[in-house]
Amino acid sequence: MRITIILLVTALLTVGCADSHQLIRNNTNSVSKLTPNDSFYIAVSRDGVYGAKIYQGSGLSSSQVLHSALSKHARNVQSGQSFLPFEESLKYARDNNYKYLVYPTILEWEDRATEWSGIPDRVELKIEFIQTATGRIVESGIVKGKSGLGTFGGDHPQDLLPIPINEFVSILF
Repeated sequence: MRITIILLVTALLTVGCADSHQLIRNNTNSVSKLTPNDSFYIAVSRDGVYGAKIYQGSGLSSSQVLHSALSKHARNVQSGQSFLPFEESLKYARDNNYKYLVYPTILEWEDRATEWSGIPDRVELKIEFIQTATGRIVESGIVKGKSGLGTFGGDHPQDLLPIPINEFVSILF
């Protein structure tokens, strides 16, 4: 009986600690492949908001995760330093001869005290790859993450992004 209880508690803790990630590709039939020689400008998303709370720096954090993922595959990757609207980002990418603009948009950003509230952190980020010459979206997707309940106070929404973003970027090369 004692062993059964220990196994049950261990199983519940393991499931409760696990983060979940999801990638939803919008262009699953796309045949465009990116190459290591392509150049990318990653824009900075507007910071995430939940209710009245603005998560300062969340846009820059998201872009940094994208930069890390793309840099594993491409040689010429540059990130913005602050939010610019889409048209300004596209103009900057064109004027500086980048082949693609990577435009992230934070759709959901919830940084919770999960260990106390039992409410998980959540993140949802739309990512668009735009060909700068035409302004056409060649790839887009949404990455989602949700923390497990056993975070022990160290997790944040940006910690949920690397796995689905790396998956998405890897598919494109």
